[in-house]
Amino acid sequence: MITETGTVIALKGEQVWVQTISQSACENCSARSGCGQRVLASASGGRANQVLVHNTVSAQVGDEVTLGIDEQALLSASLMVYALPLLLMVLASIAGHRLSGGMDAGAIAGAVTGLAAGFWIGRRLQTGRGDRYQPHLLRVNRIATEQWA
Repeated sequence: MITETGTVIALKGEQVWVQTISQSACENCSARSGCGQRVLASASGGRANQVLVHNTVSAQVGDEVTLGIDEQALLSASLMVYALPLLLMVLASIAGHRLSGGMDAGAIAGAVTGLAAGFWIGRRLQTGRGDRYQPHLLRVNRIATEQWA
């Protein structure tokens, strides 16, 4: 399970808006020194992201919460979003090149068609999966406070 900490900023019916700042994944990653994502996050100052999730832990505005997403779901979503369109683009480019008798225009048309088909297929596959690719609230983080007498 990949987790991230955030703050509830608004309630919307049975859902809550949670604001996170992407930093924890970079600190735990073994490739952090050579990763472009870390460079982008540091350049943006750890830009805040907002996500709408089901309020399964009765969180209130101002609560610090932990969000989680299954690692397998993240991996399969990444493959659908990145690998599938690129693979179809390459295969359709080769097919377009061969079918057009070696013309570059055929390869370009095939590449664009394959890329568009890959995005469309990935979107269709993702739509039928329900909440599998959505983050979930795991818990409200209670901070122990001391009371002075």
